[in-house]
Amino acid sequence: MAIGGRQKEEGFWASTWDTIKTLIYAVLIAMVFRTVLIEPFSIPSGSMKPTLLEGDYLFVTKYSYGYSRFSMPFSPPLWDGRIFYNAPTRGDVVVFRLPSDNKTDYIKRIIGLPGDRVQVINGILNVNGEAVRRAQGTAWIEGMQRHDQYVETLPGGRRHSILERSDNEPSDNTRVYVVPPDHFFAMGDNRDNSQDSRFSDVGPVPAANLIGRAEFVFFSHDGSAGWWQVWKWPGAIRWGRIFRSID
Repeated sequence: MAIGGRQKEEGFWASTWDTIKTLIYAVLIAMVFRTVLIEPFSIPSGSMKPTLLEGDYLFVTKYSYGYSRFSMPFSPPLWDGRIFYNAPTRGDVVVFRLPSDNKTDYIKRIIGLPGDRVQVINGILNVNGEAVRRAQGTAWIEGMQRHDQYVETLPGGRRHSILERSDNEPSDNTRVYVVPPDHFFAMGDNRDNSQDSRFSDVGPVPAANLIGRAEFVFFSHDGSAGWWQVWKWPGAIRWGRIFRSID
């Protein structure tokens, strides 16, 4: 082979190896960023309406509550509990790993802290024997369905909106739940359409199962356009929800 041809071949392989190294570095940086700082999640159900809608895409800060094995890809059992732990505050919207299978990601609102007594009586949330104040809001109309919307004020002053079909659903009258140490009581804002800590298949959420705090919606669509229907995308995007903070 001519010297010029050998130099070209060596240059080609050197350039290819540089490209591969760049891609490897990019993947590693992205994995560290996703593991340590922020992770995107999408909303597949209506259990957090009106705060979050199906088709919302949001960012979750993983550093907010420190790190457990569920902070890592594939949840390797590297350590027990949490490191750099900061406890959630009442009213935070959190993503956590479902305690019953340690696989499914759930998103709910923290209602009860360790040691709290939580109960729902005729649709009214009670915390430590005190009824939580709720104020009537604008009705939520969705297709042929109408839901009452309220603004609920949790102990400590955090305010958020909730939906109720009625105050006579099976989950509108519960026993008293005592939140165990290092656990949290989580509920969906769509109170009559949420599997949450009121039900045995969810139950209280261990601190170790927390993944992070939901911060803001970075994209949202209403599902009316398929990925191939490019001409419909502008009408399907909920422009008003982009970069909306999550209260």
